[in-house]
Amino acid sequence: MMDADKDKLLSEKSSPETAMDDAENHKPLPKNSPPQNIKKETMDDQHLPQNHGVDAPKPGTSSDPENAEDSEMKGEQKPAQLKSIPLPPDLKKLSADIDKFLSSLSNLSAGGRSTAPDLPILVEQFMVLVEAEIEEYDSGVMPVKWTRLTVEQSASFLETVNRVSSLSKALSKFSSEHKYASSINDIGRILQCAMSYVEEEFKLLLEDYKIHDSSDHPTNKNIDSKHKQYSESNENPYHESSPPAEETNISGYSKEILSDLVRLSKAMITGGYEAECCQVYFVVRRNALEENLNKLGFEKHSIDDVHKMSWESLERETESWSKIFKQMANLHFSSERKLSEAVFSGYPSISQNMLGSLSHGVTLHFLNFAEAVALTKRSGEKLFKFLDIYETLRDTLPVIDNFFPEEWAVGLENEASIIRSHLGEAMISIFNELENSIKADSGKTQVAGGAVHPLTKYIMNYLECACEYKGSLEQVFREHGKKEKADSNPGSEYNYKSQQTQNPSDEKEVIRQSPFQAQIIKIMELLDANVEGKSKLYKDPSLSSIFMMNNGRYMLKKIKWSPGLNSLMGETWYRKKSSDLRQYHKGYQRETWGKLLHCLHPEGLTVNGKVMKPVLKERFKSFNAMFDEIHKTQSTWVVGDEQLQSELRVSISNMVIPAYRSFLGRYSQTFTPGRQTEKYVKFQAEDIEAYVDDLFDGSAAPTGRKKV
Repeated sequence: MMDADKDKLLSEKSSPETAMDDAENHKPLPKNSPPQNIKKETMDDQHLPQNHGVDAPKPGTSSDPENAEDSEMKGEQKPAQLKSIPLPPDLKKLSADIDKFLSSLSNLSAGGRSTAPDLPILVEQFMVLVEAEIEEYDSGVMPVKWTRLTVEQSASFLETVNRVSSLSKALSKFSSEHKYASSINDIGRILQCAMSYVEEEFKLLLEDYKIHDSSDHPTNKNIDSKHKQYSESNENPYHESSPPAEETNISGYSKEILSDLVRLSKAMITGGYEAECCQVYFVVRRNALEENLNKLGFEKHSIDDVHKMSWESLERETESWSKIFKQMANLHFSSERKLSEAVFSGYPSISQNMLGSLSHGVTLHFLNFAEAVALTKRSGEKLFKFLDIYETLRDTLPVIDNFFPEEWAVGLENEASIIRSHLGEAMISIFNELENSIKADSGKTQVAGGAVHPLTKYIMNYLECACEYKGSLEQVFREHGKKEKADSNPGSEYNYKSQQTQNPSDEKEVIRQSPFQAQIIKIMELLDANVEGKSKLYKDPSLSSIFMMNNGRYMLKKIKWSPGLNSLMGETWYRKKSSDLRQYHKGYQRETWGKLLHCLHPEGLTVNGKVMKPVLKERFKSFNAMFDEIHKTQSTWVVGDEQLQSELRVSISNMVIPAYRSFLGRYSQTFTPGRQTEKYVKFQAEDIEAYVDDLFDGSAAPTGRKKV
């Protein structure tokens, strides 16, 4: 181009008032091929959202096949020719002219004009200036960081990018026009370069989530003044989308960073780069969530890993899983929602899909672990961890559902329902195995001293712990119990014929009980029968009674102090069991102390009002020997319950001591004082009381001498 022509172009006014007419006097510039798409970070994650709310064509391509071929032939010439175009001295003035030109094109479309006008030279001039500005920002080696821009610089840049985007959309309406193809390709290439820079800066700002305190940011002094100054102006449309003041410091981002994220995301979405924007956001926030999970101690485990864990390791992992899952649902997902709503303010569908994608991926990790645990080998000790997982899923998933689109929530709920079914079936199976273990416990070894049998302790402690989850187990047995035990209406209670009725007239009474209650009562009945069978291993009827009292009292005590067990067993069972213990108590007194008291009976001791001294001597000798044997034997017996021990001792003292004191007072004078009295009267009443207090301690104490 001649110098005279350049001067002429510089002196020409490029206003849209003359642009439409002047454009016809200029020949179109040579065409060039569209640039290759800028390489984006790829992901293999699911559920990335598609474009929502922005119907903008992807810039940088022409729909004209002939033009595309021509562009490939001349693609290397265009940048040099763009730079040879005479430029106006002021980009701001030229931008205003572009806005008017865009308005003119819009009016043409609205007026139904079918003939596309030639492009004025101001479009080419605008593209050259914008490309130069973008090159200054994104130099490749040392790109200008977004946080180092002043408010005026960032606002001006985004306004320019928005104007390029608008120009691209306007020209794309004439993509079938051969004369527009080259300019459409050029503006698309420039827009791609701009968006590449915006995308990279958007990513860098997102990766700044580790900055929890805005004062830590190296450029915050400039940023604070920048945003204060910028907030006073209402000319920039991007500032209007900044998050509200109360939504600051979300997920570790400062107020200033959030404001920049909003503006950059809006620029990308408006420019037709929604997919790239969402992709970057998803990857960075997914990494942030996984980093949080690692800090909290959560690790991803495969099913094989879980099945190979020792019980101690699995117990720790389950406790950690439950705690972290609740924390993620109640804290981190909520914070993530605030962040997505802030960054994508004005685009609710994008915000919801971003939140759903992130939350869905994390939730799947937790569900996979729960499923792996549910499929492990069943054992009694796992019941409580199964319950912890069951309750966590039941209580946490409704909270998480609020973070997903409806179709995703339904899918997760279905998957969680399958896991809960596996857990429920496993828990019911554990109770069935508990029944079988009681039936199979047919050991012939006596428990020393008639103490509480280990089986009784295990079953009662197990049921006590299980009934702390009474509400959940009621739900498990209703929802996952065997069908033959339930009514035709799923989840309802079913009839169970109680075997507790004491009144013969009530034998046919059918009591309404829940499936879980019926299960507990059945286990207790099996335990009762087992203990009664083991009591027959003792040849001494008195010790057999002590064994039954020990085990019965242990059961009653556990039931009394366990609200869950108490409510399930009911008053009727409790009263019947207490009555059984009283009968065992009476049997013990009769077998042990009834025979001893027979020695103190006055019958046969006197003939014609005279005491038969030889018979009296035999009575005292028999009493002394029997009491010594009782004391020696029953001091080794064990009554661990202090209340039962005290009740037994008091009842023995009340039964024996008054009778012995009376017998001693009536017949001791028969003996000659001295050696004869000491020979036959070995115990005073006080001695008997002291020796009774030695009983049921589990260790023998010597007898035969008076206690001082």
